Amino acid sequence: MDAQGRGRADDIDPADQWVLNPRTGEYELRLTPSTPRPGRTGVPSPRGPVREDGDRGPARERPDRDTRTPGRTESPAELPAPRRRRGAPADPPGRRGARNKRKPRTKRFLYWTGGSMAFVLVALSAAGYAYLKHLEGNVTTQDVGDAGASGFSKDEAFNILIIGTDKRTGAGNEGYGDAGSVGHADTNILLHVSEDRTNATALSIPRDLIVDVPDCPTKQADGTEKVVPGTRQVRFNTSLGQDGRDPGCTMRTVEENTGIPVDHFMMADFNAVKTLTTAVQGVEVCLAKDVDDPDSHLKLGKGTHTLQGEQALAFLRTRHSFGNQGDLDRIAVQQQFLGSLMRKMSSGDTLTSPTKLVKLAEAATEALTVDTGIGKVSALKDMALELKKVPPKNISFTTVPVLDNPAESVKATVVMDQALAPPVFRAVADDVSLTAVKQAKKKEAAAVAARLKGSRSTAAEVRVRVLNGGAEGGSAQKTLDWLQNEAGVPKSENGGNAPAELAKTTLEYAPGQADQARRLAALMGLSGAAMKPGGSVTNAQGQPAMTLTLGKDFKGAGVPLTASAKAPENVAKSTADQATCAK
Repeated sequence: MDAQGRGRADDIDPADQWVLNPRTGEYELRLTPSTPRPGRTGVPSPRGPVREDGDRGPARERPDRDTRTPGRTESPAELPAPRRRRGAPADPPGRRGARNKRKPRTKRFLYWTGGSMAFVLVALSAAGYAYLKHLEGNVTTQDVGDAGASGFSKDEAFNILIIGTDKRTGAGNEGYGDAGSVGHADTNILLHVSEDRTNATALSIPRDLIVDVPDCPTKQADGTEKVVPGTRQVRFNTSLGQDGRDPGCTMRTVEENTGIPVDHFMMADFNAVKTLTTAVQGVEVCLAKDVDDPDSHLKLGKGTHTLQGEQALAFLRTRHSFGNQGDLDRIAVQQQFLGSLMRKMSSGDTLTSPTKLVKLAEAATEALTVDTGIGKVSALKDMALELKKVPPKNISFTTVPVLDNPAESVKATVVMDQALAPPVFRAVADDVSLTAVKQAKKKEAAAVAARLKGSRSTAAEVRVRVLNGGAEGGSAQKTLDWLQNEAGVPKSENGGNAPAELAKTTLEYAPGQADQARRLAALMGLSGAAMKPGGSVTNAQGQPAMTLTLGKDFKGAGVPLTASAKAPENVAKSTADQATCAK
């Protein structure tokens, strides 16, 4: 019990009454003298104390423990131990002194170590936070408006456009090619990471591919917006830099010409190649022959080499050393290099070395320009960790299928192969791997496909609410008009905008609505992956209805959205786990 519990009126902290006895090394309870109360020495209780036999009787005489001779140090015998709390079990014989010795010292030890650990943790947390803010200060961001997604989600597939510019900024880069370049999209890779993280596809887009560049709203330095007019039948690389176009214009150009939504971009210049390859202490490459290219300053002998800095940049820039000395052959060499870089970055030697990881974090954040949606270090870290989940054997490298431009007598540009390119684009947009994936994924695909099998209700029996979850404005109403006037679905209604945007169109239905869901999927051209068994909502008539949410992949009322579960054939590709030699 504390001092106040003994009837004292003074404001005393009971912890302050335990003092160290220098003769015994024990903490002992010391209270200042106070007025005795009934039951204490000299003041018998009206009823008398309770004896050990349970009967009350005269109070026993005992010295007042609060009375001490000034200047005198009491012996252990004169200082009774603190009273035990009511109801607490009695100590075994011979254990009271031992317990009293250990407990205070244990408390002191815990106070000291606990305080020290708290200080260390606070210091580390502060240091970690400061370092993250430092890294965040390294990152250069660019606002591309609605061309990029608002943020990064770890639960969805994502597409990142990696852009390598030919801008000659940075020390030592003035002598490379066109010193006055505005920074065109020289190297372009659309990296798709699957929703389940079992696979990824890196789709290279040739710089000399002839495309239509759409109108592009760009943010100006003063905060205003300027629309750069689009151009038809021009090189893809002019989608950046030309006429003031920003990376958002390149993202829009990819979407316009492939139908694949682009969520984010990462842009790197020549210095990025130098710093990143140096941070990982070099990237291993293999040459099938000697190389001596005066334009890129690459001079290497046949065999395996570890390249970093200037040599790595020269290797990626050379276009006169491999294959037919064209841009497509340079792309193949770049894909081999990136595969080797991925293997190096995911190796245990890199991931278990704090020094290398710090250098890599510094280099990556200093070298890259990204959209504001992933401008936080936490978002970049999450993205890297999600990509790390993908096995290298399931990271595919391929290039947009192209043909020589038939309009040119001297072959300088290429056009899309309209027979082979669309299936590749659909595979990426529909999250279909170009490589064989785990058996579990095949079973899942079979289960998804099974949702389409079974009986179907009539169109007149289908009850559905249509929401716009990222499709073009007005799509929900256009779909409603199509359902009611052309598809024979009168029990449909417009539910307005969805709470959040979706990358893909979904149809959510209750178990008892499976027949209706299969009918609507057939009418809309939806795949089994779009069908989401779950719950239903109540329509305007108070009856249960399905929910059709139009995602960013929605192409228009009545346009099929059926996704293929099979990878396209006759696609030239390589994987990140393969180490091949450049020829």
